[in-house]
Amino acid sequence: MTNPSGTDTPAARGKRPKQGEPVIDRALSLLAVFSDRRRALTLSEMARYAEMPAPTALRLIARLVAWGALERLDDGRYVVGVRLWEVASLSPRGHGVREIALPYLEDLFEVTRHHVLLAVRDNEEAVLIERLSAKDATEVAYRVGGRAPLRSTAVGLVLLAGADQQFQETILAKDPENEPGVAAMPEGQVRRTLSDVRRTGIAMIRRTVPSRTVSVASPIFDAQGAVVAALSIVVPDGSTPPNVLAPAVRAAARAVSRSLGHQAAVSPDVRTHSQG
Repeated sequence: MTNPSGTDTPAARGKRPKQGEPVIDRALSLLAVFSDRRRALTLSEMARYAEMPAPTALRLIARLVAWGALERLDDGRYVVGVRLWEVASLSPRGHGVREIALPYLEDLFEVTRHHVLLAVRDNEEAVLIERLSAKDATEVAYRVGGRAPLRSTAVGLVLLAGADQQFQETILAKDPENEPGVAAMPEGQVRRTLSDVRRTGIAMIRRTVPSRTVSVASPIFDAQGAVVAALSIVVPDGSTPPNVLAPAVRAAARAVSRSLGHQAAVSPDVRTHSQG
């Protein structure tokens, strides 16, 4: 039998489900095998990646198809179903912020005519919930719904800087992500960068893959002062200095924050008319 790599080595048999493992856990493990690089999979591939016997996978996949979580292509492979996207779009943490932020994203896009991104944190990764892009904009690494690392992306650094200290220590204790095209930062440099992000409200990352770009990001706060999202722009490296982009990104993020009910402290250098 030929395995997915094209060789004649028999594919590994799926493991037996753990004793007493809930059916819902097994069904979710089948959905979790899909990724940016695995968007369409055969039954045997799904069973192998989920480490379950093919007959068990077949029964669960049939139910997932009937509900709409999966769809079966003409060639027999399976893809994520549209109904999952419909359910995910109802997430208040993503949809609510996106709905409020979208007009400001559009304004920033009109100014830059490149990529404008909006991301939220999900556990130890950033999830892109919106991206506006010009047709001729340079290629970027992440799509809407895609996941990005925290330590080596601008939106990730913003979200990490806004997280609690215990969570930051958990991330910093792990080995750096091997992010293509981004120079790995040692722990000490990451700590200094996070401190700078909290002080300036700006994170910046340069990368060379899939194209040479610079990303500038800023935090979005909710009414309680918690960082709930990160807004960024991605432009070709060398087209515009990051220090020129930063004020526009920061202003857009602050505007979204105000719409979410956040009231930023007035700088001591600013005197209001009521103060005389």
